[in-house]
Amino acid sequence: MKVSLLGDSIRMIGYGTKVPELLGSDFEVFQPADNCRFSKYTLRVLANFRADMEGSRIVHWNNGLWDICNCTGDGFFTPEDEYVTNMTRIADILLSRHEKVIFATTTPTNKHPEFNGNHNIERYNALIVPILEKKGIIINDLYTPMSKDIDEYIRSDDHIHLTEAGIEVCAMQVADIIRKVAGELR
Repeated sequence: MKVSLLGDSIRMIGYGTKVPELLGSDFEVFQPADNCRFSKYTLRVLANFRADMEGSRIVHWNNGLWDICNCTGDGFFTPEDEYVTNMTRIADILLSRHEKVIFATTTPTNKHPEFNGNHNIERYNALIVPILEKKGIIINDLYTPMSKDIDEYIRSDDHIHLTEAGIEVCAMQVADIIRKVAGELR
């Protein structure tokens, strides 16, 4: 069964490095070599990946860390209303092309409140999850397991990316939910 993984660096240098191996030969996994960054960028590059994603019955997708970033100190990179609009558009496109869509919640940061404070990540997750669920998108909560031991799972050098332990936990959870959804499609 073909599946696609879309998302920012939490996917690209994180769980996406392990999921294909965990899923094994029963699955063909497409994931772009490109970091899908923030929601507006993902929305734009969906056209670039359309042919590669063709035939994917399941899409696992994440966006959020870039959107919630207050890197310039004058507000979030993507304000809440724009985030909801972008994410809803992505969801609608994916749902129109694929049988099942799974959304992974944004993971926490490690002592990095000036950019992505976890209270803001929790707020954006709480904002988008009910909207996506109402559309029939399956939610893969990666925030909760990572928040149980941030020092163990989130790197302290850049405060955002997953440690090897974090990659393992997220990759297992992503592979498990993909297997579960695939089983329902068979």
